Amino acid sequence: MPRHKGDHEGRRREVSAAVWRVLAAQGFGGLTLRAVATEMGATTGLLTHYFPSKKDLVAHALTLLDERRTATRRDDAGPAGLGALRALLLDILPSTPQAAADNRIWVGSWDAALADPGLAAGHAARYARSRERIRHQVREAQRLGELPSADADDLAAAVLSFTLGLVVQALFSPQEFPPERQIRILDGYLATLAVPAEGDFGADGARR
Repeated sequence: MPRHKGDHEGRRREVSAAVWRVLAAQGFGGLTLRAVATEMGATTGLLTHYFPSKKDLVAHALTLLDERRTATRRDDAGPAGLGALRALLLDILPSTPQAAADNRIWVGSWDAALADPGLAAGHAARYARSRERIRHQVREAQRLGELPSADADDLAAAVLSFTLGLVVQALFSPQEFPPERQIRILDGYLATLAVPAEGDFGADGARR
């Protein structure tokens, strides 16, 4: 009996889930067709039926991971501006076990992506989408008077760069950067960008 398209896509997603588990446990250095097959309790022949090469398998897994992160992102229907920007950045931080596992996959994929033009293009597109989401909230915060009238593109790039740097530190030193410290550092950074609220400064210009 021929396989239905739904069966094919379902199996591809099962393979991708196994890829994520291997990547989270062993990193990209440990990602092989054999390792994924072992994780699934399947044969390498099954994997090559769905993904002709390791690169195809990795690219599909990263795409699905991106889709999953998009699906679980905090609702954007709430208040716009600085609060929404904060929520957007909190979604990036490795402040939960699942978020830490996802970020290990992303960071682990950087080396492979730098060596492969196709993977690099996919990563560049994902980061461009992230900057666009951040830029939208930056402009909303500027419209609301919460952020100064700086170049929104540059500010979005700087905010994403800061957040990714915090991600890397938290991944390598999770004991030094527990979730509550990650959030405290992020809030401190956003406070340095924000326009001081009315009453933050006295008549002499000194901070109250």
